[in-house]
Amino acid sequence: MPVHPIEFRYSYPEMYRIFTEESKLQCWLDVEAALAWAHAELGTIPRPAAEEIASKAKVGIVRLERVKKIEEDTRHDLLAMVYALQEVCEGDAGGYIHLGATSYDIEDTALALQLREAIGILNCDLKALLGELLDKAEAHRETVCIGRTHGQHALPTTYGMKFAIWAAEVSRHLDRLDEARKRILAGKMSGAVGTMAGFGDKGFEVQQLTMKRLGLEPAMIANQIIQRDRHAELQCCLALIAGTLDKIGRELRNLQRTEIAEVSEEARSPSSTMPQKRNPSNTERICGLARVVRGSVVSSLETIALEHERDISNSSLERINIPEGFILTDYMLRQMTKILRGLSFDGENIERNLNMTLGLCLTERVMLELVGKGVGRQEAHEMMRRLAMKSWDEKRSLKEVMLRDAQAKKLVTTTELDDWLNPRNYLGTAVAQVNGVVATLKKRL
Repeated sequence: MPVHPIEFRYSYPEMYRIFTEESKLQCWLDVEAALAWAHAELGTIPRPAAEEIASKAKVGIVRLERVKKIEEDTRHDLLAMVYALQEVCEGDAGGYIHLGATSYDIEDTALALQLREAIGILNCDLKALLGELLDKAEAHRETVCIGRTHGQHALPTTYGMKFAIWAAEVSRHLDRLDEARKRILAGKMSGAVGTMAGFGDKGFEVQQLTMKRLGLEPAMIANQIIQRDRHAELQCCLALIAGTLDKIGRELRNLQRTEIAEVSEEARSPSSTMPQKRNPSNTERICGLARVVRGSVVSSLETIALEHERDISNSSLERINIPEGFILTDYMLRQMTKILRGLSFDGENIERNLNMTLGLCLTERVMLELVGKGVGRQEAHEMMRRLAMKSWDEKRSLKEVMLRDAQAKKLVTTTELDDWLNPRNYLGTAVAQVNGVVATLKKRL
């Protein structure tokens, strides 16, 4: 029975399939077939032998169950695959399998094949999320709401700004993933300590031809493994994506609080005991899973410092971290896109919260207008601080307090205050910024 929740709860089939044992085995077989082809091209093994190896290097022929059975004796999964492939090859072809190679020539190169496919899926996921964020930014570029800093009402902003900021961040993740792709999609055929000695004087040619066959870049230099700074970088990319999803999720959760209630997820969970509850469980789930992905970073960084030409301490870790990171990140991205598509806005509550502080969110605007009338900036700041505290204490609007204050009423008129205290008149370049983000980033879709 399944144990890990990604097997039955937190995954989508396209990404999950990439990291199944069958898929991993097929990638190993693909690399062995490519190596045999390279040898045949160089004349170091008969071409019919390479063709036989390639024809049998298929999971439907090399059975996973047989590989596992052999592994019980060999205690080495890659070697078990070699023996299983040899069993099904006719003639003397089996004797040429894995010629000159070491296990991680196959495993690291095969992992690059898996990661190429996985990165492709994440790229599509990020673009889908980016598209949804841009749609929301465009639709709500003039939806004025209260901005909050330190959990307190600050200045007016727009929902378009929120979504545009998130969209710009997702766009940077696409850049990061592209950069990491350049370094992670590399393979090697360098032998036990990286000298290529097992290939005689044809080491460079074997590696070049094998990688060409697989569509990968040959590593510039390696020891027994592809160096783990590449994989750690990729895990950091996943963690950064998870961080953004956590940020979006937290904001949406907070905006759904009963006392705020400006937005709402389409599908919210009930309580088992409190019938009135509508819990933001979808965004909460994303925030929780983001912690798992971020938590893998430190252990991934520690795999960089393997001993001598390599030790095997990275292997067990990567069997968990890499599939888990990709499967969960894919799941979170798709879930967030779905949440955003179903997001609803409560205009009445947005307006209520915008006006909750009776004009105090516009004290900066009034202060700057007073400066324009010749009041010193610090003097104007102190005046507005004093009037704001009075407004808080007396629970009266800032306009009313100012028009009753001996100092302030000499400086302002009712008409001016009506203009200055209108949140829609103090948005600066918010709409223009959103328009710029939308116009620029839609080109990436």
